[in-house]
Amino acid sequence: MKLTGAKLRTLKQLGKHSDGAGLYLELTPAGGRYWRMKYRFAGKENRLAFGVYPEVSLKEARERRDFARQALDRGDDPGALRKAAKAKIMHEAANTFETVARDWLAHQAGRWEFVTLQRTQASLEADIFPVFGHRPMASITAREVMQAVKKIEERGAGEMAIRVLQRIKAAFRYAVTHGRIDTNPMLDLVPGEILKPRRVTHRPALAERDLPEFLVKLAAYRGDPHTLHALRLLMLTAVRPGEVRGARWEEFDLDANLWRIPAERMKMRAEHVVPLSRQAVEVVKAMQPLTGHRGLTFPSPYYPSKSLSENTLNSALARMGYKGEATAHGFRALFSTIANEAGWSPEVIERQLAHVERNQVRAAYNRSTYVQDRTKLMQWWADRLEAGSQNHAP
Repeated sequence: MKLTGAKLRTLKQLGKHSDGAGLYLELTPAGGRYWRMKYRFAGKENRLAFGVYPEVSLKEARERRDFARQALDRGDDPGALRKAAKAKIMHEAANTFETVARDWLAHQAGRWEFVTLQRTQASLEADIFPVFGHRPMASITAREVMQAVKKIEERGAGEMAIRVLQRIKAAFRYAVTHGRIDTNPMLDLVPGEILKPRRVTHRPALAERDLPEFLVKLAAYRGDPHTLHALRLLMLTAVRPGEVRGARWEEFDLDANLWRIPAERMKMRAEHVVPLSRQAVEVVKAMQPLTGHRGLTFPSPYYPSKSLSENTLNSALARMGYKGEATAHGFRALFSTIANEAGWSPEVIERQLAHVERNQVRAAYNRSTYVQDRTKLMQWWADRLEAGSQNHAP
């Protein structure tokens, strides 16, 4: 005989009370009223727990039984399906977008500069985590990601929208690789098909024709010597501004005329050996009386524990009359243009610019041979700069 609501409300007899098709209510001596279902699968008797009466009503218990019976009719074990569903829920709860994205950032920390890591994390914290950071990563759709990055674009931050989209896609690739999700729904999201076309603007760089006049102005510059010498070394070595600003005294071997920038300070996370011309060595030596007792070669004159900022270098260029016409980073383009036009090997120039060779065999060869070639190149470059300054002097 099947159970009824009235019977359940007055039921007091301990034991199992059947409702049919395997479903029963079990009353225990401790006063518990538990819904159970008995079934057989692969020749073995099993049980399912459907909850406690009256929190789970008779109607709900029957629906759960019927669902289990449908699984049996398909040849599935409802107990195994339930365990798999619970495991999936727990896995997804532990793998929200924010959780996985932060694990991805931690994974990249050893490859990226600290400032890059900070900027990437900040962009996700500002625009993405509040939107779907709490959601299981497996539940997020490509449409939701597209809508999130388009909102960034709508506020006039088109470049940021592209970067955020790339970061989201990278986090999803990481998730698939490490088994956090099964498939990557973001593969077909292409920035050019989602976001508006953007105009690529390059950092302003000094033109070759303006170089002699600039060198005279640089020689006459009466600003802070930390900034002046940082700009000089930047021009003489063609390294990135951040590599000059963060230079430390232990990196320089002035007897060997070499500057070894450690991998953790390089954009591509590979040590960069910079040959120093005679003029570059003179610049470094000029800083010894000023900062030789400190760790940083070019510290801020106001905050000695911190390096010069790139804005400080660009502000100096602006005071010299080159606002909007030249930036600290632009000296690399100037060096590359003049050296290439003068017939120097493009491979030697690229190595001096620390553009990494993707072919590992060639990369090993380049490291072993190009220092001598780059030593000649950088002395030629320093001599050219020196001659340009002298020839244009009033």
